[in-house]
Amino acid sequence: MPSSLPTSVKKIAAPIAKKIPHAMEIHGHQRVDNYYWMRDDERRDPVILAHLNAENKYADAMLAEQKPLQELLFNELKARIVKDDNTVPAKDGNYWYHSEINGDQEFSNYYRSSSFSSADKTLLLDVNERAKDHEFYDLGDLSISPNDQLMSIAEDTDSRRIYTIIFKDLSNTTTAKETYLTDILLETEGQVVWANDNQTLFYVKKDLETLLGTQVYRHKLGTPQADDVLVYEEHDHSFYMSLAKSRDESQIYICLDATESTHCLVLSADQPNGDFVELCPYREHHEYNADKMGEHFYIVSNDQAKNFRLMKVPVDQINDIDNWQEVIPHRADVLLEGVELFHNFLVVTEREQGQIRFIVHCTQGKNAGHQYPLSFTDPCYFACLEDNPEPDSTTARIYYSSLTTPGSLFEFDLATGERKLLKQQQVLGDFNQAEYQSERIFITARDGVAVPVSIVYRRDTFQKDSTNPLLQYGYGAYGITIDPSFSSQTLSLLDRGFVYVIAHVRGSEMLGRAWYESGKKAHKQNTFNDFIDVTKALVTQGYGAGDKIFASGGSAGGLLMGAVLNQAPELYLGIGTHVPFLDVVTTMLDESIPLTTNEYDEWGNPNDIAAYQDILAYSPLDNISAQHYPNILVTTGLHDSQVQYFEPMKWVAKMRELKTDDNLLLFKTDMEAGHGGASGRFKSLQEKALEMSFFISLLAK
Repeated sequence: MPSSLPTSVKKIAAPIAKKIPHAMEIHGHQRVDNYYWMRDDERRDPVILAHLNAENKYADAMLAEQKPLQELLFNELKARIVKDDNTVPAKDGNYWYHSEINGDQEFSNYYRSSSFSSADKTLLLDVNERAKDHEFYDLGDLSISPNDQLMSIAEDTDSRRIYTIIFKDLSNTTTAKETYLTDILLETEGQVVWANDNQTLFYVKKDLETLLGTQVYRHKLGTPQADDVLVYEEHDHSFYMSLAKSRDESQIYICLDATESTHCLVLSADQPNGDFVELCPYREHHEYNADKMGEHFYIVSNDQAKNFRLMKVPVDQINDIDNWQEVIPHRADVLLEGVELFHNFLVVTEREQGQIRFIVHCTQGKNAGHQYPLSFTDPCYFACLEDNPEPDSTTARIYYSSLTTPGSLFEFDLATGERKLLKQQQVLGDFNQAEYQSERIFITARDGVAVPVSIVYRRDTFQKDSTNPLLQYGYGAYGITIDPSFSSQTLSLLDRGFVYVIAHVRGSEMLGRAWYESGKKAHKQNTFNDFIDVTKALVTQGYGAGDKIFASGGSAGGLLMGAVLNQAPELYLGIGTHVPFLDVVTTMLDESIPLTTNEYDEWGNPNDIAAYQDILAYSPLDNISAQHYPNILVTTGLHDSQVQYFEPMKWVAKMRELKTDDNLLLFKTDMEAGHGGASGRFKSLQEKALEMSFFISLLAK
C-alpha cells in the first residue's frame, strides 16, 4: 500500500516511547511488555501525560491538512440537527414528563406538567446550568418519589461513571428559588429506588478501585450518608449489581447479573426496613428476568430454553421453579428478548432471523388468549418498547428506526393494533428518504455459517460495480446486537458515495443465543473471521472497491478492529478504533482493573491455561508483528473507566515499533473524557467529523 502521509508533514517525527521491559510469566510462558510503564491509575504521572500530549500534538499536525474538511463535516452534521426540540410527554402517575433542548444548548432540560399539552409545564432541572462549570458532565438517573414531591439527580463530572446523588424538593414550584435537600450521596452507581414511604431509598455504592457496584445501602432522608445502613454486599465480583422496582411498584429488587447467571433479591416496597431475601434459589447458568403484576410473577428464563421462554407463577410460589408454568415455550429459531406487563396485555419482544418483532398477548376480557403481531416493513430496522410507565394503559409506545427511516415514536392501541405516529426525528437540510436504499443480505463465512449484513447507500451514487468506497462497522461481544438504525451523521458519507455496512458478526445475539455463544471465549475467533469474510464477500459482490475499504469499531468493537488489523491488514485502506480493548491477556489477568472479574464468562479466565492460550492467540497487543498495516486512527479518553487509556497507548507504541509501512498511525486522547467520549450533543460531533475526514481524505491520496 503506498504512503498516505501528506507531503507537507512528512518531516514531523512521530512520538517514540521509551522501552522498559516488564516480564510476565504464567503457565510456563513468558511475555515481555516494553510499555507496561504507561499505566498510571492516578493519571498524574508527568511523563505519561507528556507522551499523551505529544501524541495529540502529532495527530493534530498530521491532520492539519484535513482541518477544513473536519470543519465542513462538523458543520454538516450540526446543520442537520434541529436546535429546538422536545420529547413527547409521557404520563407517569399524576404528571406528564418531557425534555426540551434549545439553540446551541448541549443538554436537554427536564419538565413536567399536569396534561399532555404541557401548557403549564414546570422546569424540574436545568441541566445546562448544572453542567456549565464542568469540562465533562453526565446526567445519570432522574428519579421521582412516589408522592411526586422529591427528585433524585445523579451527576458524574469526572467521566468515571461514579455518580454523586443530590435531591431536589418539588413540593413548592410557585417560588423561583430552587430548594435542594442537604442529603448528598457520594461514590454511587447513580441509581436510586424509592420505597413507598417517600423517605427511604436504596442505592448502590461503588468500589473505587474496581469501579464495581458491590454494596447496597439504605438511606433515610435528612440523615448523613455516614449513617446509611448496608443492606447487602456481594463478594463475588463476577456479578454486576443494579436495583429495580416491580412493574406494580410493590417490590424492590437487587439484581445481580453475571455473563451467564442471574441472582435476584427482593424486599417489600412498603417495608423498607425489612431484609432482602432471595426471589428464587440461585443456580449457576440460570439467567432470568422476573417482574410482578398483581398476584403473579412473569419470568423470562433460560431454564431448559437456550433462547428463553416465558413463565408465570403465583407470587407465593416464585421460589420453587417447579411451580413455574409455561406461557410461551422455547423455540429454537426465535429469541425471546423480553416482556412488558400491562394490566390487560403482555407485549413480548422477539427476534427471528435477526429481525425484531412485537407480539401482543391479551390477558383479560373477551379477547383473553388472543395474540397478534405489531409489524414494520423496512428490510432491516431497529425497534424497541419506549417509555410506558403506566401499567393500566391500553396503548404502548414503540420507537422505530431503520437505515433510511429517521427515529419515529409510534403509539399502538393494544386492543386493535392500530398505530399512530407521535413524532419522527426531523432532519434539516435537503434530506429525502427516497434517495437512499437499504438491504439485508447474508454472507457465508469460511465455516459455512451465514452472517447477516445490513447495508445502506445513496441510490444515485451506488453502482454494484466495485467502485464505491465502503465503511464496515462491527462490534460482536456480550450478546449486544447492533441493530440497523438511522443516523443523520452517516448521510455525510453516503452523500459522498460511501456504502455503509453493519456486519452482524458472531458474539451478538442477532441470530439467537447460539449466535452469541459461538462468538465468545474459545470461539472468539469466529467474530474476527466473520468480519473479514464479510469484507471479502462485499468486494467480490461489487458493493465496494477493493482499494477503498474502511472499518470502524469501538470498545469491544475496538478489539475486533485490533484483531482484524493483525489478521487481514491488506483488506483495508483505513481503520478507526475507539476506546479499544487491546491488551486482553494482561487485563484479564489483573483483577485490580475495573470490570475484569465480571468478564471471565465473556473472554475466559486466563488463569486457566486453555483460556490463556485462546486469548493469547488473538489479543491485539500481543499479536502485533513486523508487517504493513493500513492507515489507523485511534481515540480514547484519559478517564475511561471501561477500557483504560493505557491499553491503546501501549498498542500504539508497540505498533510504531514494529510496523513496516509509513501509513498514518494517529492517536488522539481526550484528556477530559471517558468511555463515552465527549459530553453534549455538539461536542460529540467533533469526534465523528474527525473519523469521517480521516477516511475521506485517504481517498484523495
